[in-house]
Amino acid sequence: MTTSKSKARPRRVGLISLGCAKNLVDAEIMLGSLLKNGVEIVNDPAQADAVIVNTCSFIDAAQEESVDTILESTDLRGKTRPDQAVIVSGCMPQRFREELPKLMPEVDVFMGIDQVEQVGALVEQAISRRSDRTRADAAAAPASKRRIGKRLAELDAKTGPAAESESSLRGTTRFNRTRTVVQPTPPPSGPATEVTVRPNYIPHFDTPRFRLTPRHFAYVKIAEGCNHPCSFCIIPRMRGSHRSRTQSDVVAEARQLIRDGVKELNLISQDSTYYGLDLRANHSRAISSPEKFTAATRALAADATTLSSLLRELNGLKGDFWIRLLYTHPAHWTDELIRTIAECRKVARYVDMPLQHIHDDLLQRMRRETSGQYIRELIQRIRAGIPGIALRTTFIVGFPGETDAHFRTLLDFITGTRFERLGVFSYSQEDGTVAGKMSQQVTPAKRQQRREQAMAAQHAVAVGVSESFVGRTIKVLVEGEATGRELAKANVSSWEHGLIRQESGGKDGAAGLKPGTRYWVARGEADAPDIDGRVYVRGSLPVGKFAKVRVLGHTDYDLIAEPA
Repeated sequence: MTTSKSKARPRRVGLISLGCAKNLVDAEIMLGSLLKNGVEIVNDPAQADAVIVNTCSFIDAAQEESVDTILESTDLRGKTRPDQAVIVSGCMPQRFREELPKLMPEVDVFMGIDQVEQVGALVEQAISRRSDRTRADAAAAPASKRRIGKRLAELDAKTGPAAESESSLRGTTRFNRTRTVVQPTPPPSGPATEVTVRPNYIPHFDTPRFRLTPRHFAYVKIAEGCNHPCSFCIIPRMRGSHRSRTQSDVVAEARQLIRDGVKELNLISQDSTYYGLDLRANHSRAISSPEKFTAATRALAADATTLSSLLRELNGLKGDFWIRLLYTHPAHWTDELIRTIAECRKVARYVDMPLQHIHDDLLQRMRRETSGQYIRELIQRIRAGIPGIALRTTFIVGFPGETDAHFRTLLDFITGTRFERLGVFSYSQEDGTVAGKMSQQVTPAKRQQRREQAMAAQHAVAVGVSESFVGRTIKVLVEGEATGRELAKANVSSWEHGLIRQESGGKDGAAGLKPGTRYWVARGEADAPDIDGRVYVRGSLPVGKFAKVRVLGHTDYDLIAEPA
């Protein structure tokens, strides 16, 4: 029950955000909207009037983490704050908008992607409903994680074919509209639900936002949604069709971030290379293949918005900063984009381009719209056109139908291409996807074995890449002083980028990290935040600034340097 004392102070809200950088931006927008409404943000859940869990549902492991976090939050509330409201946002409510409220009645409000700016009103709704539901919660049996997981799998298995048809990436009458579903007038004993069938939200420059990243770098969401028909991916069903922000809006945000001291703009979306193509008149979404995409770009007016036009305008802004390009699709690269990156010195010599596989049979089964030959030729064009570029990619091993021969082709490609950065997923059989229903499913044990083999192949490449930096002077962005925990950190993972390292194989002596030595952690152009390697620098450096360092040695994945 809300007391008179609590009415005298602002509402207090805590937020837990899971998943990718794109989800993080949604969390930042929710926090900005709450602060604009006079809400106080707290880190201690016990002090919060409401807790928001911003969920990820990208693969099974991410979904399991989301369920764990929700149940932990409701369990903690039962022990410490029975009057505390729990709100669940993000991809899980979007994916399971009809079933989740039944499986998790302890939650007070479920909200979708389109509602991130309405979070203030939803928090008030959740808190006002909470007092009416406390007694019902006390009498109800707690939700079972096992039951929830089993039911979600059954739900997707049952509705997968229909959803595949209804959420066609070519567009349908139904999904060109949005509506609120589940419980228009929910009873007080059940959760309130605000989730649209097909989200169409996209942030704008004037959208309130409270950044959760350090002061010196930020994520800039240039688009939302995806038009690709990849057979293993659930994202288009959760995030909707691709929709770009206007170029002027993105540039206005970037200009403000640079004024605020940001030194690195990380451009993100589900498919950054598709940026702007949906803004053309009478656009068709059926341009996934390289041939159709290239034809569409060539037909554009000279002043049309594209990723290249955006990069060139951002590059022209005043200031010393990096522009980092994340989440590009190999089918949507053009010669113009290669020229643009080569000519724009503020664009980091770094490209994130998930390839997923190299064998034609697997690429076709994955619906990647590319062939092995096309990928090899594209890599040659990028490396020839942008000297010094660092290529980052991810692969999926153990995909349905992958034979030993297919996998050997991938291993040969990894060792022969020598990617500067590489992550590997073992395939996750996602219900509700085309691949989830394919025959010739590879056993989990075989998937894991192949991931370990692929990582071993990349490990040898990574050591050679690190070795090539020794003796060079490079520009880095300083993150801060390295703690003992950071120095000992061995695993870096992301639901979207895969595990990029096995063990932190540091070398002893002058080339390695010396125990007891003070280090500063930094990143070079080849290192995206929270994904790639680090540069450990002996000696004091200004945090949040660029610096030149001389590379002295390396571990398996990281560099050791000193101020130049």
